[in-house]
Amino acid sequence: MERRPPKTAKTAPRNPAITHPTVAALVRERTGVAWSRARQLCIDGRVTVNGERCFDPAERVRSDATIVVNETAPKQRFSALDESAIVFFDHDLVVVEKPAGMLSVADEPGNKDTLAPHTRTLLRRIGGSGEDTGLGVVQRLDRDTSGLMVFARNATAQRALAAQFRTHDVDRVYQAIAHGAVTAARIESDLIEDRGDGLRGSHGLFRRARGDVPHDAKHAVTVITPIAPLKGATLVECRLETGRQHQIRIHLSERGHPLVGERVYIRDYEGTRIESPRPMLHARVLGFAHPRTGKRVSFERDAPDDFREMLESLGGA
Repeated sequence: MERRPPKTAKTAPRNPAITHPTVAALVRERTGVAWSRARQLCIDGRVTVNGERCFDPAERVRSDATIVVNETAPKQRFSALDESAIVFFDHDLVVVEKPAGMLSVADEPGNKDTLAPHTRTLLRRIGGSGEDTGLGVVQRLDRDTSGLMVFARNATAQRALAAQFRTHDVDRVYQAIAHGAVTAARIESDLIEDRGDGLRGSHGLFRRARGDVPHDAKHAVTVITPIAPLKGATLVECRLETGRQHQIRIHLSERGHPLVGERVYIRDYEGTRIESPRPMLHARVLGFAHPRTGKRVSFERDAPDDFREMLESLGGA
C-alpha cells in the first residue's frame, strides 16, 4: 500500500471558498440570477470561462476568471448517438460507449439529453431485441470521461449488475494522460467530501481532516501502471479495485500527477500545465458476470479521437 505523505496545514489555502469559487457562484454574483438559474445556464452551455464553455456549475475557478454569460445562446445538445456507440446488447443489458461531454444520466427531472435516453433511442432505431423500456442505471461516468458503460434492460438484470458494482466484482480499466513522470503504484485511501481544503479527497492530507476516519468515508483503491512516457506527461493504465466518485482523478492528483485537462484537482500542482478541453480519461475495459448466464464477459474500446490527438501531440504513438 502506498500513500502520499500528508501535507502540513500551512500548505492548504487559507480560504479556498474565496480563492476558488464555483462557476455557478461567480455567475450568480455577477448577474444576480438565482442559484438554480446560474446552475442551469452552465448546464445548457451558456457560460464560458476564460473563453471555453463550462458545463459543470460546480467547477472551481479563480475568482478573477473571465466569465461570460449569454442567456440567449442556443442550448448545447448532443446529436443522436452513432450506431457504433453500441458495443453489445441482448434482452438483459446494453453496453455503450459514452462520448465525452455527455451526462450519464439526468441531473434533474426532464433532462433527456443524456446517455440513457440517447441509448434507448438508438436501440429502437437499430431494432434492439427486448422490450422497449427504460434503461436501469447501475454505474455512472463523469460528464467529461469517455468510455464504456452498461445499462440493464430489466429489473432482474439491474439487481444482479448493481450487486456486482457494490461488491466491486467488476473489471474496470481506464487509460489516462497524467502530468509528470508517473510511476507504478497501488494507491489506497479513504475518500471524504472535504479533505481539509474544500475539495473531495483522501482523509489525512490536511490537519483539519485527520484523526479517526469518518463513518461516511469511502475506501478507494486504484492500481496505476505507466504505459509510455510523454512530453511532460505519462500515458497510464488505471485499474479500479473500487469505484468511487472522481477516484482516479483524486488519487493521481494527490500523488502530484493530475490528469491533463484537470480543472478541479490541480490546485497544488506546481509543474507546467498541459492544456486540454477535458480531463484525459477514458474507460477502456469493462467486464462483469452476465446477469442471466453468470458467464464472465468483457468489452474493450480504444480512446476517442481527442484523446489520441493529445497523445500524439505529446509524442506518443
